[in-house]
Amino acid sequence: MARKSFTKEEIKQIVLDENVEFIRVTFTDVLGAVKNVEVPISQLDKVLDNNMMFDGSSIEGFVRINESDMYLYPDLSTFMIFPWETDSHGGKVARLIADIYTSDRQPFAGDPRYALRRLLEKAKDEGFTSFNIGTEPEFFLFKLDDNGKITQKLNDKGGYFDLAPLDLGENVRRDIVLTLEDMGFEVEAAHHEVAEGQHEVDFKYANALEAADNIQTFKLVVKTIARKHGYYATFMPKPVAGINGSGMHINMSLFTKDGNAFLDTDDEMGLSQTAYNFLGGVLKHATAFTALTNPTVNSYKRLTPGFEAPVYVAWSASNRSPMVRVPASRGNSTRLELRSVDPTANPYSSLAAILAAGLDGIDNDLEPRASVDKNIYLMDEVEREKAGITDLPDTLLAAVREMSNDKVIRAAVGEHIIDKFAEAKKIEYAAYRQFVTQWETDTYLENY
Repeated sequence: MARKSFTKEEIKQIVLDENVEFIRVTFTDVLGAVKNVEVPISQLDKVLDNNMMFDGSSIEGFVRINESDMYLYPDLSTFMIFPWETDSHGGKVARLIADIYTSDRQPFAGDPRYALRRLLEKAKDEGFTSFNIGTEPEFFLFKLDDNGKITQKLNDKGGYFDLAPLDLGENVRRDIVLTLEDMGFEVEAAHHEVAEGQHEVDFKYANALEAADNIQTFKLVVKTIARKHGYYATFMPKPVAGINGSGMHINMSLFTKDGNAFLDTDDEMGLSQTAYNFLGGVLKHATAFTALTNPTVNSYKRLTPGFEAPVYVAWSASNRSPMVRVPASRGNSTRLELRSVDPTANPYSSLAAILAAGLDGIDNDLEPRASVDKNIYLMDEVEREKAGITDLPDTLLAAVREMSNDKVIRAAVGEHIIDKFAEAKKIEYAAYRQFVTQWETDTYLENY
């Protein structure tokens, strides 16, 4: 369902009727962090007229200090009142998501939201009216101590789809769902995940730009509501060793004016040639976009065999060990599920890269290798090689190198974002290499 498009006058009226006293104008930096400028309602006209400026040189990966003045252009369809937040006078706080423009009022090449917009326009030029995305973000709940500090204690010992008393996060999840629905989300499911203290909330598919906005809003809601209940919610991919990590599966499909472009009822699997070619492109560029979809050192602690996260570039309709799965639903629900993504990903640049990979497959008639219908984790290296199964990068540095050398991904996301992202991640990896872990101390200290 497309979200409502507001006019300036409608927003002004809602602000008046609902006693909104502050507006948070938010945007996302190159690394995926949500930033915001909070302004009193007296400045609403300035915001709505695209005249709100900020210092871009202070934001990670944006611009140099001598070119720092930038404009915030709010997307009026993203207007939303936070149901949990009021100021000391009881006034409400609303939100607008903005695109970034330069001082000469041109779209900023370092704005990840703009990168996704460009790719969606490219898809539209090729006849695709919508790139639909449904996400399945997972998170862990840790207890807070009496001082509000994060502890290492998980909130429960529940497992997949468990009920209370094993699942002690029911009330938190229920509150999250109700809050999301108050904000206009259509939530499809919420449940306990496989690991202790791990949870998942799935919301209905949307066009990619709206889906990316929803992911960023979702993270804020989850963290806010969890803290109200005395917990800390983290989207860290592998916060606890020895148990499953958190992913964010991406369900995706392309639509034309005639309907789902991935559907072909005459095909044995019900997939169109467009779907196969899109899949071929995703598989071809998977090692390159992994740096964006799995952007932290910790991401690669999740992408290891044995904990359900995919580590091999392959696809299947019948098992969940490959990177891409084809769910059984057909009709308008025909889709591909990319299972490698984790929730630390910047949703804008990640979806831009994934879409670019798929469009490259369509444009160049790329065919995927045969589906792999046995558990890849039980196959040895020779079997995997014979089946054409390759590995995803096993470190952040390896992933960044793959990304930097892929012309399709570079062109899609943009040189500015790719180069700034790569620079930041190389620094992050270098800092990680200098740190001595407890595992190394336990393993080597007494033996050498």
